[in-house]
Parts: sequence; C-alpha cells; structure tokens
Amino acid sequence: MKVLLIYPYCLEERIHLDDVRVPPIGLYFIAAVLTEAGIEASVQNWGHMKGRRDDVQAALAQERPDVIGFSVLQANRWGAVEIARWAKSMNSGIKVVFGGIAATTLWQHFLEHFPEIDAVVVGEGEQAFLDLVRHYEKTDGPELPSGIPGVASRKNGRPVLMPAKAQVADLNQLPDPSRHFTYQHVLLGRGCPGDCTFCGSPEFWGRKVRFHSSQWFVDQLERLVARGQRFFYFSDDTFTLKRRLVMEVCKEIRNRHLDIQWAAISRVDRVDEPLLKAMRLAGCTQISFGVESGSPRIRRLLGKPFSDSQIQEAFEMTARLGILTRAYFIYGCPGENAETIAQTQALMDRIKPLSAIFYILSLFPGTRLYRDWVARTGIDEDALWLQPVEDILYFQTDPNLSQEDVIEFGKALRGHFYGRLPGYIDGLELADDPALYPSHADFYSRLAMTLDHGDYAAIEGISGKDDLAETLYRRSLDYAPNPRAYLGLGIRLQKKGRHGDTIRLLEDAMARFPNQEPLNLCLAVSHMNTGRWSKAMVCLEQFPDSSQALGYMAECHRQLGNTAAAEDIENRLKAGD
Repeated sequence: MKVLLIYPYCLEERIHLDDVRVPPIGLYFIAAVLTEAGIEASVQNWGHMKGRRDDVQAALAQERPDVIGFSVLQANRWGAVEIARWAKSMNSGIKVVFGGIAATTLWQHFLEHFPEIDAVVVGEGEQAFLDLVRHYEKTDGPELPSGIPGVASRKNGRPVLMPAKAQVADLNQLPDPSRHFTYQHVLLGRGCPGDCTFCGSPEFWGRKVRFHSSQWFVDQLERLVARGQRFFYFSDDTFTLKRRLVMEVCKEIRNRHLDIQWAAISRVDRVDEPLLKAMRLAGCTQISFGVESGSPRIRRLLGKPFSDSQIQEAFEMTARLGILTRAYFIYGCPGENAETIAQTQALMDRIKPLSAIFYILSLFPGTRLYRDWVARTGIDEDALWLQPVEDILYFQTDPNLSQEDVIEFGKALRGHFYGRLPGYIDGLELADDPALYPSHADFYSRLAMTLDHGDYAAIEGISGKDDLAETLYRRSLDYAPNPRAYLGLGIRLQKKGRHGDTIRLLEDAMARFPNQEPLNLCLAVSHMNTGRWSKAMVCLEQFPDSSQALGYMAECHRQLGNTAAAEDIENRLKAGD
C-alpha cells in the first residue's frame, strides 16, 4: 500500500505567499504515523501546480499511489477536487481522502456532491487516517461497512460520520515526523483557548490546549537542523500560551547551540520582557500579533477585547528586544466606516509595526461569524460552496458596506502603513543590554535588507529606502560585527562609486569573516573597479567552484595579460552551461 499526501493549489493567486506556500505540519504527522506502521508514505507540495494537468498526471503516474490524502482549506478545496478527478481518470480504483479544516466543516457537502472523494477524515487525523488505510489494505470496496471513528464515508449512498475517538492526550506519544521528513512548520501544542469569531481553530482542535514537552519539541528541531533546515515557523495559534514551557524550549535551544531563526505568533496579553528576551536569544526574529482594528468595538466583535494600551505595550516591548513586530489587521468589518479606519491608522502610529498584513473580513465555515450569518439568512450552504469561490467576504452580506468603500479602506490602510514605515523604523530604540548586542546587529541588518532588496524594495510608497537601509547597516555594525551588514553597506557604497570606502570596510570584514564568499566577491569587485586586479584575484581564488567568482577571475586574467587563462575559464563556464 502506497500513500501520497498532497497539499494542493489554491483557487486564487495569493497576496501573501508565506500563508500557503509551506505544507502544514499535520501532513507530516500523518505521514510519520503511516511510515512507522510500515506503510509507504510521501508528502508533496503542489501549491504551484495550478493549470499543469500534464505535470500532475506525470507525477501521479510516477508515484503510482493506492491512496491520495489531501490537506484541504477553503482556499485550495477546488484544487484538491481537480487533482482527485485527474487521478480517478487515470485509475478509477485509487482512493481519495480529504482532511483538514475545510474537510472537517464541510464533510457532508464533499461526500454528497463529489463522487471522486471516497472518504473524509474529520478533525485530528493521525489514528483515523491510519485505520482508514488499514481498511483499504483489506478491501477495495467503495463503502466502509463497519465504520471507522473520525471518518466520514458513504453508506448506501448517503454520507455518514462515525464519531471520533478522544484526541491524543499526550502529544509526545505521536511519532516524530523529523525522523523521516524535512519541513519548516512546527507546533509546540494543539488547540486554542481564544474566542476569535473569525477563526475556525477552536472548532477543529478544541478549546483545550495540549502540548509537547520542551525535550520532544527541541529534539525535533535538532534533527531538522542536522538536515540543513535553519528557519522555522512556530505555527501555534499562540506560541507563548504556556510561558514556563516556552522558557524551557528557549533554554534547550541555547543549551544545544542550535543556530536557527524562527517566527512565531502570539497575543498581546501573553508576552513580557523576560520571555521576549529569552525568545530573541534563542533565535526568534519575528512575532505576529492579531491587532485586527483600531476600533475597540470592532475588536470586541471579533473576539479580541484588548485595550489600546495592551497592544501598544506588547509592540514596544517586542521591538525593544530586537524582534520584528508584525501586525495582522482586518477591515471591512461590521460597522466599518471612515472613522474606524482612522482609528486603525491612529493605533498603527502608536504601535509602529515593522510589518503589517491586511485582510478583508471573510466568513469561513467553522467560525462563529459564519454560523451567525447562516442562522440569520438561512442561506443554502450547499449551493454556496458549489460555486468556484474561496470564501464569503463579510461586506458582501452587509448592505451598509459597498465593495468600493472596502477597497478604499484597504488602500487607505496600506498607504498609511507604507508612508509611515520609514518613521517607525527610524524611531526604533533597542534595549541597551550587552547580551543582546549581537542579536541587535542581526535585527538591524535584516531590516535593512528588506528595504534594500527584500520585501519592501519594490514598494513605491516607502520613501528614502536606500538612505534608510544604509543607516540601518551602520547601526548594525555599531552593535557588533555582522557579515550581512558588512555586505549590505559595502554594496551601498559601491553603488555610490565609493570603492575606496568599500575596500576599507570589507578588509575589516575579511579580518572577522575571512571565508565568506559574498564578502570576498564584493571586495573583489571594488578592487577591479580601482584596477587592483591581483588583489581581486586573491579574493576570488578561494572559490574555484563558484561560477560568479570564475567569471570575475576570467576578467582579471585578461586585464593582467593572461589571455590563455581567461579563455580557459570562459570555456569551462560555457561547458558548465
């Protein structure tokens, strides 16, 4: 029996790719359970496969799975259905199973309207999916006559759901996916005690939170680091929910000298300075907070009853510790108007986020807002979700909000954020703590790169990016030597034609980081621009396998009169192409 677990493509193009480009950790847990039960299982990220039927079918022909499991969100459910149809057209005997949050909330809908779906795993899926695959090993029939807890299927042509067993109480008893797979999304716990009316997590996981131990969690990280993974998404709804456990995790990361960086999600009432310092020293580079709105009334409606002062304090503490603050904002909410948008802009100016994500309020199955809307309108849910749509935008259900108004609200919020961002950045004041100086250097250099050639580089609404990036590189080096800051500042000086300054800067960098290829290449370029061909060669000869270094070396040889050596390198580069 061979199982292929697929993360399918979305119906619409994504504005924020990091929200969907990495497969969820749940797929890897299921794959690990299957693997340790002796069942061949693999995970495929097909988020990029939209419109590529030939490639999908070629991959399926190569893999030849007996069972395909899809991780289904509202956004990618049509991608899953389409791939399932293609798979069934190739092999009618293949079994197709849906799981995930959209499958859990719409299991009956999927089984009633999509014959290519054989079963749906509802809720936490490890044991249920294993039991289902074991059933398929014994029979290839279309129905599950005995019923499998946590699995919905058809009986006599009608959808039925067998109630699930109790959730796994001790998460440490689950197989560790890092023993078999490499991935970036990790979870310390499952569940959320929050009451956000727009979120489906409480219905999927439940309000009770279960945790891994710090030992289990960091053992996983250590295995992934040994496999070359250095950046992680700590994807808990609120990573800092259990403070003592987070402190233990941070201590373990440092005790094991794990050189990692990671981003986390938290709530403004679940952070404090000692905790944030421990997280920063353990590699945390970004924390996302759900601010949602500057209107207290709208925040209460969304289940976020935090005060402006709570939000401001959390953002100030986080930024002071050298962690990039990321704010989620939701607009187009009930009662949204020019005044509430102005309140959000005013709060933005108080908390000064360094990154911001703006969403239009959507109604998703499994959320309280969605249930209230269905109860109020009596809408035909089946007809709704048979349409090629990802979600229902709240403003589409509210006669007091027009699409034009909501679009303008979004433009106003984004324009305000990008216009004020340089001031937010320039006004940063980091904690004067020598233990954090290397981390501060890292923080400023990363922030500079976002302006220089990262996410913010192409955004016209941000003014003075080049000068601000240079300032940040210099601030970085004021705290501690940092190779990223040396390189960024060196390139900025080169662009200004200040090659002498670049050489002096990078010669200092070489004394500290002698074997870093980007620094050596940058220094070589300035030597070449000042006619110091032999000195450039010294920098370049350390990297005989680098095509970029070899290209520069060919030019140096030619300038030094070594035409044969230059032609030999050029021929090698052509042969490599």
